[in-house]
Amino acid sequence: MRATVREVLVQSGLVPIDGQVLLAHVLGADRAWLAAHAVDEVAPERADAFFALARRRRHGEPVAYLTGLREFWGLELAVTPNVLIPRPETETLVARALARLPAERTVRILDLGTGSGAIAIALAHERPRAQIVATDISEAALIVARTNARRLRIYSVEFRASDWYGDLADDDGPFDMIVSNPPYVAAFDHHLSEGDLRYEPMAALVSGGDGLDALRTIVGNAPRWLIPGGELIVEHGYDQEVAVRGLFDGSSFTRIESARDLAGIPRVVAGRSASADDGSSR
Repeated sequence: MRATVREVLVQSGLVPIDGQVLLAHVLGADRAWLAAHAVDEVAPERADAFFALARRRRHGEPVAYLTGLREFWGLELAVTPNVLIPRPETETLVARALARLPAERTVRILDLGTGSGAIAIALAHERPRAQIVATDISEAALIVARTNARRLRIYSVEFRASDWYGDLADDDGPFDMIVSNPPYVAAFDHHLSEGDLRYEPMAALVSGGDGLDALRTIVGNAPRWLIPGGELIVEHGYDQEVAVRGLFDGSSFTRIESARDLAGIPRVVAGRSASADDGSSR
């Protein structure tokens, strides 16, 4: 006898949200369809495929890698184990950037460490006139990012291989804004052995003993690549706000601000490069 939608979800041993996402993926449906068809029977081959994914999830593999998809800023992005899984807290950075980006004129944006392309694509989607350069040191990550941009018909982002600013040409700049969600986890942080982080690329997570190596490079070199009065916006770890604000201050940024994510955790620091308007020099 075939099992119903409700029965296979119970038999999976997964928390409801994980089971629903995986079963919807296997059936080519959505979670609303599952709720409306709870007593429908599931074909044996579909049930087997679902249970195989459920087994991998119980062993710890992230749902996003099992489905190959993750929603970010209302956009469906492809993800693979070559990229960090986009997270809701990074939408805090996108919201902060959009609040400072005019919709009526062309602006130039640099996205450092683009990964899946989540930030660059979200900004391009909301600001079609923006010209965006998005970089990553990983060619595998750039393949994912370019795939996402093509599938979402985003054509205003140029994806390039670069080790932070290292492979940019002088005439690539200056930029009106630089954004980045860089690696910021400390090398021996115990969270690296827990949950989804166990499966994500270490190079996209870890940055030196204190987690700040990438941020030091990004903040310290940003003034060279920004127009006077240009904005730098970065994501950081839950306990790094004071340290990151110090990096901004040390690089002569003004109007330094912090933003909290939806959980109320300090997540983003933004600042403005020195300009004649504030009486300081670059």
